[in-house]
Amino acid sequence: MSGRFGRALRLGVLLGLHWAATAAAQTDEIQVYDGALAGPGTFNLTLHNNYVADGLKTPAFEGAVTADKSWNGVFEWALGVREWFEAGLYLPLYTHDDRQGWLLDGVKLRVLFAVPDARHRRFVYGSNFEFSFNARPWDAARSTAEIRPIVGWHLGQVDILANPILDTAYDGFGTIEFAPVLRLALNLGRAWAIAVEEYADLGPLRGFHPVSDQSHQLFAVLDHGGGVLDVEAGIGFGLTSGSDRLTFKLMIARDLNAGERSRALVP
Repeated sequence: MSGRFGRALRLGVLLGLHWAATAAAQTDEIQVYDGALAGPGTFNLTLHNNYVADGLKTPAFEGAVTADKSWNGVFEWALGVREWFEAGLYLPLYTHDDRQGWLLDGVKLRVLFAVPDARHRRFVYGSNFEFSFNARPWDAARSTAEIRPIVGWHLGQVDILANPILDTAYDGFGTIEFAPVLRLALNLGRAWAIAVEEYADLGPLRGFHPVSDQSHQLFAVLDHGGGVLDVEAGIGFGLTSGSDRLTFKLMIARDLNAGERSRALVP
């Protein structure tokens, strides 16, 4: 681990834990982070979209987006700053449900630190920090944050990844929500992969919800990468009464300045 990367990661963790010590809502991003970063100077765009075909019928709070039959998405803009550091902006963040129609739901900023060249290492680690400014229908709290540790192993054709996420609305340590996500993937050559992902929200650290009230979704996922576009599609099934029963997700990503950077490297 490089000295700068190590110092940045430790600082990020300390700051994140400080903010967390001082929320379950709709989801715009259904993804397990693997520590991969845009290269320095690379500008990347990822379109996240998910549709809840059969979801919870009762809003999480008065005036909230209703999960059932809702469409949720966001444009994620990312810039590689260093080989171990990527900055990101989520804008616009949008949703549609049958009760309120189309809504703009806020904006998010993120900083992602990870070990360099994570895709080609056996063991990978890092951490992502997101800071959200929410519209009222999206979250009961106007300002929230996420701490997403990243740990994983690339074992030949098999990838094992975990993100033990902590969500906070800056309202005390005990109210921090624990929302771990896991991914087990099989790589089918260089371009294709199939995976099983689990997304959970167990509740606040001071006392997890009963299992029946927790959110647990199991996704079957298909990935294709290595071309002009990287695509990830999946279908998720709720495992408890506190989960959306059927959700579809789609991610499409592209490096926007790959051609310019390639030409700049030619002598």
